[in-house]
This record gives sequence, C-alpha cells and structure tokens, in this order.
Amino acid sequence: MNTNPFGLYPEGFYICTVASKKTANNKDGAQADAKANESIAQQYINRYALSHQDPANRVIHYICVPLLMFSIFGLLWAIPFPYFKFLGTYNGYFNWASFAIAVAVYYYLRISPLISYTMLFVLLGFSYLIMTLLSWQTTGGPAMWLVCLIIFIPSVSLVLIGNTREKTFSQYGLNIKSLPVAPVVLVYLLLKKLRINS
Repeated sequence: MNTNPFGLYPEGFYICTVASKKTANNKDGAQADAKANESIAQQYINRYALSHQDPANRVIHYICVPLLMFSIFGLLWAIPFPYFKFLGTYNGYFNWASFAIAVAVYYYLRISPLISYTMLFVLLGFSYLIMTLLSWQTTGGPAMWLVCLIIFIPSVSLVLIGNTREKTFSQYGLNIKSLPVAPVVLVYLLLKKLRINS
C-alpha cells in the first residue's frame, strides 16, 4: 500500500522525521537524567554561574564574598542582644550572630551536608576573629563594629560593581538573591580543589 499517495514527500521523509523525533526525545531524556543525577549543590552552582560569567567579576567575588560574610557576621554580633534571666551565665554566649550561624547551617544543610559543615567551620573561625577584635577593642583598639563596617562598605560596593559587568545585568539586575549562594560556590570550588566530593 502506498503511504505517500500525493507524492508531496519522499518515502524516506517519514522515517527521518520519526528518527529525528526519537533522537530529540533521547537527548531530552539524557538531559533530564543528567539533571536528576546532579547534586542540589551542583544545581545551585549552575544557576549561579549563569549570571557570573565575567572573569573580573568572579575574581571580585572570590576576594570580596568572604570579606562581606565576615563583616556582616561582625555587624550582627555588635547588635545588642537582650538579657534573658533563664539563660543565667550563658547570656554572654548568645548574640544575633549565634542565630545567623544556626540559620546558615540549616540553609546550607539543605544544599549539602559537607558544605554545611564546612560553612560551620568557617563561621566558627569568624567567631574567633571577632573575639580577637573585641579583645583588641578593650585594650584601646578600634571598635569591632567599626572595623566590620570599614570592611563591609568596599566589599559590598565591589560585589555590586562586579555584577554590573555581567552581560546578564540587564536581565537579572544586581541579583541580590545570589549573595547567599555565593559562599556555597566558593566552598564547593574549594572542596573540589581538595578533591573532596560534596
């Protein structure tokens, strides 16, 4: 039986069309499988990478994001924390930075446990530096919050200026939402450099 009665298409057209559809379906299926096999951390990194292509902006982020994190952490630490009678002698151990640690660890735990533990280690390192600044302050040094503010202003300015260099700037704008993801990218790259799977 003639499957092409009007002679509009060659017989091979139907086979090619079906084959190309199958190939397209296979490609889509392979991409879906690859996406399913990606870790949550890798998905965050891929999304972040879309709006951070400029080499200079990436260098700015590598330097300024840790400084920005540290300064924000210190400024949170400096905000007066209310006294709770039930905490007793433990009052001195709690401040707004403690809550920032808890929130950050929970947030990053949803992305990757290893990244979360690494971030906890980093934040504990920040705590040590903050306490060093506080002890320096008591011996006549500058106020801890002032040091953090001096670090914060140029860091956030450079990060925002770096983002304007991106081709996607007109689409994403300053992309403030990517800031919490920036430490994930840095920790992920560090772990990858150390050949540790996150």
